[in-house]
Amino acid sequence: MEILWFLIAMGMLTAVIVPYVLRRRGGGIRQVAPGAPDAADPETYGFVRQEEQDIRLPGPDQDLLDVLDVVQRTQDWRAASQLLAGTPKDGEVRWQRVQAFAGAASLELQQRPGAGGAWLRTWRSESPKDAGAAQVHAEFLVQQAWRSSTVGADDFRIILEEARTVCAEAALLSPGDPVPYIVELAVARGLGYPHEQFDQVWAKVIDRAPQHMGAHLAALHYWCEKWHGSREEADHFATTAAARAPQGSLLAALPLFAVYEHLPDLVMVQNFFRTAVVSKAMDGALFAAHSARPGDPMLAHVRHLLVFFLVRSERWAEAMNQLVQVDGHVGALPWTFSEDPAAEYTVYRNLAVAGYEANGGSPATLPR
Repeated sequence: MEILWFLIAMGMLTAVIVPYVLRRRGGGIRQVAPGAPDAADPETYGFVRQEEQDIRLPGPDQDLLDVLDVVQRTQDWRAASQLLAGTPKDGEVRWQRVQAFAGAASLELQQRPGAGGAWLRTWRSESPKDAGAAQVHAEFLVQQAWRSSTVGADDFRIILEEARTVCAEAALLSPGDPVPYIVELAVARGLGYPHEQFDQVWAKVIDRAPQHMGAHLAALHYWCEKWHGSREEADHFATTAAARAPQGSLLAALPLFAVYEHLPDLVMVQNFFRTAVVSKAMDGALFAAHSARPGDPMLAHVRHLLVFFLVRSERWAEAMNQLVQVDGHVGALPWTFSEDPAAEYTVYRNLAVAGYEANGGSPATLPR
């Protein structure tokens, strides 16, 4: 019986995907053998090979990568401490770097149980008043809870309770820094804070960084249907933030993230990605990306999600315009939900190239 249900599901999936990928005529994609004269070649656009995609970050941050290399090679925490000490506390970059250091330590521990990430433990013990160390430690515990435990299990809650304690320590060490409270937003989601308690944490975040895109994304997760809110509450949160966003803010893209968080497991309607709701959210995100401040560290996050939606809605040229901006780094939604983010990203990139060329595009016609 399980096999029967599997075959039925595969048949339904094929019925949805095949018409999308292989369109029968007129301006769509047609399948050809690899190496055939009509086969699209992403490398002719200067795109990075799949195995060379950096899955650690959504976009370039060479200072961070250089320091990570030093820390992991030498197991000396001082370079990480210096980098965070020189990173403004009210911006997006500090939050991204805290996440990256915590993720590196967590992955090390997963790869070498009992030994990996020793530099973080040493950092905390040798510099207990270092605000950066406390923030990385708190985020490390959050990532460990999700990586090594089952949501709701006793050990999951124990780890997150410890993370909450470390968040409080980090907040005392750096009073005006929003990062400890942004970390606590994930703790609140995991521990199931009541709405009133969550709002108290959120108020501390926006008092310190009212336009913080990373914080809004963390809060959006809490309000989603799969956690402690609903589709309507998540949409209200996202659209309200977008409506209040000043010129140049990426918060105008937040409704697209809300749409993504509530995508059905199996899209049965062929034109779902062209519906008014999805199209409006995409247009808002495109506007946000176009008008964003140069060098905004969250812009890559928006562009990666736009690639996903633009390809699914067969807006090939617009997808290509985003791809040339982000190719080489794939550590962002939606690719990070895959076991192989680089492979998932490359599938969408190849579809975009094929669709672009099937409609008359070429490397020469793609603006950069």
